Amino acid sequence: MQKMAEPLGLRDECGEGTPGAPALTGSCLADNRLNLDVYPDGCCRFLQLFKEQQGEVIQVEFLRLSSNDCLLDTTLGSLPHLKHLKSLVLKGGYARDEFGSYQHGSLTSLPADFGNLKCLTHLDLGFNRLSILPSCILHLPSLRVLLVSHNSLVTLPEDFGRLSKLTFFSAMKNQLKDLPQSIGELSMLQDLDISENALESLPEEVGNLHNCTELDLSGNRLLSIPDSLANLKSLRRLHLHSNLLVTVPASLASLPNLSRLDLQNNCLRAIPAEIQTLPFVHIRGNPLGETEPSPQADKSSIRRLKRLFLASGEGSFTITSEGCKVVLACGIHFYFPPGAASDPVRIYFRSLTPDPQWVKLRHHDVLLSRVLELQPHGVQFQQEVQIWMPYISPQTPHQHEVVVRTLSGQSWSDLKTRVKRKRKSKKCVAHCCVLHFSWFLVVSRLVQNECKVPAEGTLLFSSVDPNIKVIFPPGVTKEPRHVKLQVLPVSAEEMQEITADAGCRASPLLYLSQDSTVDFLKPVRIQLPLPPGVTGLNLDRSRLHILHGDLEGQTWNDITSEVVLEFTHLYAVFEVTHFSWYWLWYTTKTYIGGIAKKVYERLRLYQVNFIALQRKRDPEQVLLQCVPKHKVDPVLKKLQDRYRGPEPSDMVEMFEGEQFFAAFERGISIDMDRPDCVDGRLSFIFYSHLKNMKEIYVTSPVDRKGQAVKGQVSFYRGAVPDSIPEDASRRRKGPDSLWLATLPIKLPQLKPRWDENPGPLCGFSFPPLNLGNAETGYLTQANLLSIARRVGADWQSIGLNLGLTYQQIERIGYNNREDLNKQILDMLFSWAQQNSEDPECVSKLITAMKESGRQDIADEIEAIIELGRQKYTESIRRVGLEQESSTEDSAIAM
Repeated sequence: MQKMAEPLGLRDECGEGTPGAPALTGSCLADNRLNLDVYPDGCCRFLQLFKEQQGEVIQVEFLRLSSNDCLLDTTLGSLPHLKHLKSLVLKGGYARDEFGSYQHGSLTSLPADFGNLKCLTHLDLGFNRLSILPSCILHLPSLRVLLVSHNSLVTLPEDFGRLSKLTFFSAMKNQLKDLPQSIGELSMLQDLDISENALESLPEEVGNLHNCTELDLSGNRLLSIPDSLANLKSLRRLHLHSNLLVTVPASLASLPNLSRLDLQNNCLRAIPAEIQTLPFVHIRGNPLGETEPSPQADKSSIRRLKRLFLASGEGSFTITSEGCKVVLACGIHFYFPPGAASDPVRIYFRSLTPDPQWVKLRHHDVLLSRVLELQPHGVQFQQEVQIWMPYISPQTPHQHEVVVRTLSGQSWSDLKTRVKRKRKSKKCVAHCCVLHFSWFLVVSRLVQNECKVPAEGTLLFSSVDPNIKVIFPPGVTKEPRHVKLQVLPVSAEEMQEITADAGCRASPLLYLSQDSTVDFLKPVRIQLPLPPGVTGLNLDRSRLHILHGDLEGQTWNDITSEVVLEFTHLYAVFEVTHFSWYWLWYTTKTYIGGIAKKVYERLRLYQVNFIALQRKRDPEQVLLQCVPKHKVDPVLKKLQDRYRGPEPSDMVEMFEGEQFFAAFERGISIDMDRPDCVDGRLSFIFYSHLKNMKEIYVTSPVDRKGQAVKGQVSFYRGAVPDSIPEDASRRRKGPDSLWLATLPIKLPQLKPRWDENPGPLCGFSFPPLNLGNAETGYLTQANLLSIARRVGADWQSIGLNLGLTYQQIERIGYNNREDLNKQILDMLFSWAQQNSEDPECVSKLITAMKESGRQDIADEIEAIIELGRQKYTESIRRVGLEQESSTEDSAIAM
């Protein structure tokens, strides 16, 4: 079963007031299911429903709530009244912090009478703040699935074995240091996930889990494992990677059903021959046969350091005093020298989408990577740790340089960085060294020259334009101070395009800064080259202006009359006592502060085009893309075979990291599973070198009577507008500064719904199907069609987990290319026809959904099967053939 590592089950939000949004009861309370985790005020809605429709609510069997909700504590008191409840989800992770990471919910305990939910078989409390497991959980007699991943559990209750019917237990990413001996009493347990904890040992009683098929102990601090694991005859997969194991028992080789044994990234120096010969054992990342390096290891011993290669699903690793080299799946490398850590340290990492509200890019900075977070924050190493981060090569290398930026306190600072390009892959990597961990990203900044100014003075010049010099005379300062210089060249073509004045020219833009707040004791001489085409021979001094900008470059003042200007044939020289932005202009205009601000803002902008294209074979699928201007033509050429639609919108100028919204109007609404959808509007954040594309589905009101519908998607800068102007299709200027551009969209005639026409469908015609049997419950063709509607882009993963080959998946995709619906139907019904005679086919379908991360579909199938079982039992009872069987046998098998 796939780990539930991140709460990705966010669905579309049917906000009140959204055109086409169903009513509250229609969208929330459907039969015996109540899904309120997708609503920002889900607990409030639950309390409202419980008050107004209590008779219906207490019959609910499936309930989902977000534990990020502020009314969660009030809601918990009502849950014990839901006596028929079978599945309960109280997960966090539906809110994000300033870095875009999922926030844990507020749940710390459960009410004592929670144990009265005698029918509860599935309980998910992931992404919360539980430090101890609530004792009331141990009083749930029917519980079969318990998920408490991503909490703060330190230990489990001693009588944890009371949950005798438990078949699946996940406590990944907690702080468990040991397991109770009673865990061996869970005789029905099939899947146990205790990965990413702090376990140092295991009780011998783990060997009593005779029905266990998968055991995940990865990412702990295990030095050894008990020999009793050889008793787990049903075990198929054993995950032990990323521990501190120095040995493993040879008896593991005798497990008859074992098909995967992962021993990667441990401290194994020898592995029993019986295990090494197994075809399914993974041992990469172990120092097999190596001698222990000393802290003063030479270059030859450094090469023999332990190497850890982490897969894409792993999020942590352990380092010891021996040191190691670590390679992440995303291409990031680490080097921990011997002696960097005196004790074993568990390092956690993750890659985050940069939030422009938190990651403040400076003027003319360009983002080249995502944000890398390394934990524990602030951990101090005894030697420098080296980091190599891949990045996208900047487009203006002669003006910009690449640096690694890290968060220090509440501000971002640049690290000393070396860059290189790998020979084989030709990828660029940035290298830096740190003594503690925090957040890291790679940016391209204006080339920076710096020096230390002593009391006797010095000279500083720009490596971008050596004609720019700053001369510090003797006695300019008492204490040495650090000075930085950056230059942004401005071409004559740019000036002419922005100002619409062929006679307006400017020198390179100069930025000076220092680490002192005190002005210099003596004037500092600055030499700037004269603007292009101007020399000392044809100079008209009345047209020359020296501009001074504040530290943020928001205002520009003409200081020509306040400084002494000297001219040579090529240069202008003037003196200042404090540092900021300086700019030399040559123009006929008398006041240029406003035009200088306009030019400066344009120099900071990235020219962007929006594209809205529709798939040729399925126009209801729309591709929205934000494209830098220079990439528009190659992107359109690449997409023209699959998409059609309007030309790119008018050019829109945006800041790096600026947020904007796309809104669907005039009867067209969004129908998709996106957490960034707000009342029919999608949020974008533009980064010039990162792909910013959203492929979505659009729909129109179902009562359009089969007629084609015309509509539009409009783009807006900044916050979501309160109301969308009716004339959004026309370009407007003036006060409506939020509006950017509008592109048309035309939807074809309405297609029949899957559940309205289960006959010939999307070009397919299937014979009647009944999977399963009367006693265990049927899945009919109509059930399969309902399931297919929810599969979406996961169909390939589901198909593989159902047993289809890669060749079959590729053939289905090719035969039905450009039509996702047909791909899903072809996969699902072809598998169903081949397995209709298999009595275990329904359970295989449920397992495939779970392994593909679609627990929601697995729950739906199990609910259908349970209903079938109940009908079968009732029919047997009616004819007097009821067998002596426990009513517990009809509980949902999760």
